[in-house]
Amino acid sequence: MKLAEALLLRTEQQQKLELLEGRIRANLKVQEGDTPHEDPEALLREAMEVNESLCALVQRINRTNHILQLEDGTTLADALARREMLRKKRLLLSNLAGEAQQRDYRLTHSEVKMRLTLDLAALQKEIDALSRQFRELDTRIQGVNWTCDLAE
Repeated sequence: MKLAEALLLRTEQQQKLELLEGRIRANLKVQEGDTPHEDPEALLREAMEVNESLCALVQRINRTNHILQLEDGTTLADALARREMLRKKRLLLSNLAGEAQQRDYRLTHSEVKMRLTLDLAALQKEIDALSRQFRELDTRIQGVNWTCDLAE
């Protein structure tokens, strides 16, 4: 199985767990004399099995991420950490830029005028640079994900 397939399977199992929890909650309590639509004990057993399977899959994914390397020698685990850092930096700057671009409407001329304390153009250039770095790194990561096998 390719790493990318394992990542898709991980997402599927995480979603299945969420759905099972919802189904358990929906059948957890019934009015006295009624029966639940589904057996909550069976659903709970299934959820525990999916959870165990998911844990084993995540362990294999993590082992793979520490073994595989990008073309420059960076481990996939380190590349994933860097990609997440780039995403968070970009999000922070984008949020700040969005806040800075909001207009301050004054009802009268006697109200306090506001001014920007950050250079919005420089901020946007940094956002663009981070977006490019993120995109390039993500492309390299995806390339490895679809060409390398999952570790045992």
